Amino acid sequence: MKTILLTGGAGYIGSHTALALIAAGFEPVVLDNFANSHPVVLDRLARIAGRPLVLEQGDVLDTDWLQDVLRRHRPAGVVHFAGDKAVGESVAQPLKYFHNNISGAVSLLRAMEAAHAEDPTTAPTLVFSSSATVYGDPASVPITEDFPRSHTNPYGHTKLVIEDMLYALNAARPAWRMGVLRYFNPVGAHPSGLIGEDPAGIPNNLMPFVAQVAVGQREHLNVFGDDYPTPDGTGVRDYIHVQDLAAGHVAAIRALLDRGESFTVNLGTGRGHSVLEVVRAFEKASGRPVPYRIAPRRPGDVAQCWADPGLAQRLLGWQAKHTLEEMCTDAWRWQSGNPAGYRS
Repeated sequence: MKTILLTGGAGYIGSHTALALIAAGFEPVVLDNFANSHPVVLDRLARIAGRPLVLEQGDVLDTDWLQDVLRRHRPAGVVHFAGDKAVGESVAQPLKYFHNNISGAVSLLRAMEAAHAEDPTTAPTLVFSSSATVYGDPASVPITEDFPRSHTNPYGHTKLVIEDMLYALNAARPAWRMGVLRYFNPVGAHPSGLIGEDPAGIPNNLMPFVAQVAVGQREHLNVFGDDYPTPDGTGVRDYIHVQDLAAGHVAAIRALLDRGESFTVNLGTGRGHSVLEVVRAFEKASGRPVPYRIAPRRPGDVAQCWADPGLAQRLLGWQAKHTLEEMCTDAWRWQSGNPAGYRS
């Protein structure tokens, strides 16, 4: 089986991708420092997979250690998830985001370049976890990959900078194979209910906050803005089931290994849902009320954002399959079974 290294592999998307890779016949190696994840994730993954997964515990900022990991495992590809990802926190702590996200990516690329120098017979292969935030506040929707890029917050800025680094490196090193995946809004959980999204502290994303309100951990949801130019005044986003997102990473790895051509694609459903639509869908899935209050808009938020996922379908043979109702049902199964997340 071909080995795939997952930086940040114990995180929300990384853990689901590890299982998808196993199901597809790959051997994932999980690399994580557990700054934004929990070691118990590895136990949960082992229960689902029926066997333990390989773990490398450490920080992507440690270039020498990364190079040693690459030397020992000789992965056929790397999927880079590791980094900070909360829009609001990035506005409050921009230096943290520039350091961890941009410097972490530079460290990984340097380690991969050094490993390639030691073994030039293999082409460095990387899938990068990017974001729809690189489109800033789009002039229209749906969003295609050739839309102008910009940013409205430091988190989005780091993703944009890393994309530019990858494009520059690919121009200088044409043998490198790179897949840039621009996620829209990952939600949901594994159908087993054993792994899911477990944010530290107050959730920055909608679905985990809604789930915590429904399970009784929080009194109400703050809806940030009801005066956007959208059908009900609340922000509209393209929510994609994390299982579909994980399948997109498998498709990306396969495409890079089979064809060797770099690409940049959106991973989304092609449909937007408002905050209040999500609230109603979650109430239906959980059978619980989700009280909410209208609050001022948050800095860095945009009115609406959803994908045109056609290029991913054409290049990777991938498309999202899960509905909003399924996203809410799986998120509720995870949250109700693990009210305090992995600390339950």
